Parts: sequence; C-alpha cells; structure tokens
Amino acid sequence: MPCEGCMERDNVSTGETMEFLLLGFSELLRLRILLFLIFLIVHLVTLAENMMIFLAVVTEPSRSPMLFFLCQLSAIELCYTLVIVPKALLSLAGAEGSAISFLGCAVQMQLFVALGGAECFLLAAMSYDRYVAICHPLRYTALLSEGLCLRLALLCGLAACALALGLTAAVFRLPFCRSRRIDHFFCDVPAVLHLACTHGYGPQLPLLAACLLLLLLPFLLILASYLRIAVALSGISSSAGRGKAFSTCMSHLAITLLHYGCATFIYIRPTSSYSPARDKVVSLVYTNITPLLYPLVYSLRNKEIRGILRRRLRRKKIAQVN
Repeated sequence: MPCEGCMERDNVSTGETMEFLLLGFSELLRLRILLFLIFLIVHLVTLAENMMIFLAVVTEPSRSPMLFFLCQLSAIELCYTLVIVPKALLSLAGAEGSAISFLGCAVQMQLFVALGGAECFLLAAMSYDRYVAICHPLRYTALLSEGLCLRLALLCGLAACALALGLTAAVFRLPFCRSRRIDHFFCDVPAVLHLACTHGYGPQLPLLAACLLLLLLPFLLILASYLRIAVALSGISSSAGRGKAFSTCMSHLAITLLHYGCATFIYIRPTSSYSPARDKVVSLVYTNITPLLYPLVYSLRNKEIRGILRRRLRRKKIAQVN
C-alpha cells in the first residue's frame, strides 16, 4: 500500500522536475555569515594543500608506491571537497537553504559515495604497502611494482563507482514523501532515506550491503595487514628498531582512524538513532576537517613528501633570484 503523500515516479518527467531543498544550517541564521566565511577559508586551504601535494608528487620523476598512493589520495580529497562544499556554501548564502534537482541530488550522492568508497579501498592498499615495507623490505620494489600500483588504483576506483551506483539507484527508486526538505547540507544517504515513504528495514538493506563492502571489507584488509605488521615487529629485539618501523605507519593509522571513525558513526548504526543535527556536525568534520588534516598529517610525518616540498621551494627561490 503506498503511503499518503508519496510522490509516484512512474512518469519520467516527475523525476526530472522534482526538486529537493537542502536546509543546511538554516536553524543558525545569526551565524550564517560566520559559517560561510569559515567554510570558504577551510575549503580554499584544503584545495591549496591537496593541490600542492598532488602537483609535487606528479612532477617528481621517481615516485615510491606510497607517494603514488598519496597522490591518488590528494586527488580524491580534491574531488571530495568540490562535490560537497560549493553546494554547502550556497545553502549558507540563502536563508531558507538551497534547492537541488532530483538528478543533481542523485549525482551528488553517487560521487560522494564513490569517492568515499575509493578512499576506503585506497587506505587498504596503503596498509598493504606498509606491510610489504616492514615485513618484506628487500622485496619492496619487486612486490609493489608500478604496474601493480596502477592496477590497485584502478580497481579501487572501479569497485567504488560500481557499488556507489548500485546504492544510489536503490535509494532513488524509493517513493519520496511530498515534504522534500533534506535536513542536511548535501544529499547524504541517511538524510535522503529519511524522506522515503516506505516503512520497515527494506530501504536500509542497500545501505547495509554498501557498508559491508565499502567499509567492513577494506577495514578487515587493513586489520589483517596490521596484524602481520605487529607479528613482524614483535620479532625485533630492539625497542628503538620497533619504534622506528612503527613510526612509518603512524600517518596511515591516524587517517584510517579518523576516516573510519566518522563513517562508522554515520552509516553503521540503528535507524532509530538518526539525528539530523548530530549527523550534520559529524558530516561537517568528515567532509571539511578531515580533507584539511590529511595533507598536514602526511606532510609532517612523511620524509619523502617533506623532501619533495623542500626541493620545490628551493627551486622556486633559485628561479626568483635568477
């Protein structure tokens, strides 16, 4: 039985003309200008940081596998912020939120889930890189060849896009109620599912399946890599040697915990605990703060990145003097 007030979407034109309203932070009208300026500054700094690391690694003639994965991570974060933040800024610019078309909302969700999923798979590939570097240092370049890195990067992107497409199609096939006000600053999956007129756990099943494949599977691979690393480190008698080897994993661990902590809080939980205000705060950290912190974590902890940036700055100074 269809619920009262649901929008029938058998007619194709209905989906084309249908619009959602992203409420954003409309409840904080007095802080709208301040939030807009903070979002804008954070967005510009994030773009500058990730672009700097991306260009620095791309222009480097010789790249290690970790640098290759860092370059891909920076590219994902660049796209990530461009998909979410501009629309969030528009919602802050208007007092009543920002309108987004049915197709635009679906595309934004597809890109957001695909990029987030690609990052999960990429973190798993980076954990394998750390495993090989610590457990098989003499075979590092042989096991992680350039061809394998390219195949892993391509596999991460294609798998995430396919799963994101399936999830987005499942969500937007649902009937939506006439109240099309999304209490969020972008088309996040739980916020859009909250508008569905269906009842029960049926609409949650695609999200659960996507979480198992996009979150749990990469997490298990990361856990397996670090268990092998822990076993290898336990065989090192020198505490200084163990500390030096483990320090190479700190950046990856910090980013993994931050990424999975926010994602788990939002997507792996009972439907009854859904809270728009709390979700917006966590999503704010997830989509704005973490992309800002990633380049800082890696530029401060990774010697190769620091060396590349120092060489680029030195060349720039020499060029200015000449």
